[in-house]
Amino acid sequence: MTLAIYPGSFDPLTKGHLDVLKRASRIFGKVIIAVLNNPSKEPYIPLDDKLTLIQDVITDAGLLNVEVDCFDGLTVEYAKEKNAKVLIRGLRAVSDFEYEMQLAQMNQNLDPTIETVFLTTKPNYNFISSGVVKEAAKLGGDISKLVPKNVNEYLNKRCKV
Repeated sequence: MTLAIYPGSFDPLTKGHLDVLKRASRIFGKVIIAVLNNPSKEPYIPLDDKLTLIQDVITDAGLLNVEVDCFDGLTVEYAKEKNAKVLIRGLRAVSDFEYEMQLAQMNQNLDPTIETVFLTTKPNYNFISSGVVKEAAKLGGDISKLVPKNVNEYLNKRCKV
């Protein structure tokens, strides 16, 4: 069984992320969606809330071979700790490719035994980013088509405070 790590900040998890996660779960025996806990960045959604939201999405989607976890530090070190040999990265548009390629090559340099697999999102998710979702939510926009239901409800409550 091949274990894959899908790392990211997921601040918040979008339907684009979920699309990549669902497809990765069909390809790999087990997938860990690994939330980066970066102390130098202030996340919009607190880590505990984010983990709960993602776990609820995984459960609702029936993704039995997916688990959620968090980590700090280098992604390749986390992957080694979990004995994973594959990192999943999502690509929305050509503009993502250069940055993602640099990350993949750096990770390959740090540990040549860990491969990066790129999965492109479906075209209807190409424009969705966590930053755009947060901005729209803060300004009162309807984000219900961009994020899972529980994330939408959470952000709507948070933005009204």
